[in-house]
Parts: sequence; C-alpha cells; structure tokens
Amino acid sequence: MSESQLRKGAIELVVLGLLDSSASYGGQLLERLTTEAGVVVSSGTLYPLLARLRKTQLVKTSWEESPVGPPRKRYELTSTGTRRLNELKEEWDLLNQAIIKTTRTKDGNR
Repeated sequence: MSESQLRKGAIELVVLGLLDSSASYGGQLLERLTTEAGVVVSSGTLYPLLARLRKTQLVKTSWEESPVGPPRKRYELTSTGTRRLNELKEEWDLLNQAIIKTTRTKDGNR
C-alpha cells in the first residue's frame, strides 16, 4: 500500500467521523479537518472524496441558505455511512494493533 493510498483511507475515515459528529458544508469541513483533526487537506482532495461518498450513498446533501452569499451544499452522514464509519474504525484498530505488535523491540519497548 502506498503512502498516498493510506492517506486517502485515513482521510475518508476522518471525514466520516467529522460528519458523524455534525453535518457540515464543504468549506466548514475543510476548516474542521484542520482545527479538529489536525489534518491539512486541499479542496481538490476533499470535494472529489465528498462526491464519491455521495455517489456511494455514504453521505447525503442538502442546500443550506448562507447569510453572506449563495446557498451552500450541506453534507450529512447516512445510516450506510455510519455503518461504513464503524467498519473503517474496526479496520483501523486492527491495523494499529498489528503495527504495535510488529514494531516492538525484543525487550518490549517501541
């Protein structure tokens, strides 16, 4: 697995997790990725991901009026998205445990 593939999977997990806690519009989600998750993602990465998540019915969209401009597309997790989030969390936990087990030194330290 390349670093790029690993990052893509991790970003999907983080985005689903953020949307699980509250629905967001795209610009807001970019900010939340940085402030809440400490992950810097470009709009060129986020919006194609959101489009794919919508196409696979993991998120749904609705239009929200903006007080300072045109309406914004709001992204919200679906029940299918919640199930996928839980699957990804389990996969991540298993991967994390495998990494911990295989990176210990002989004396038990990392």
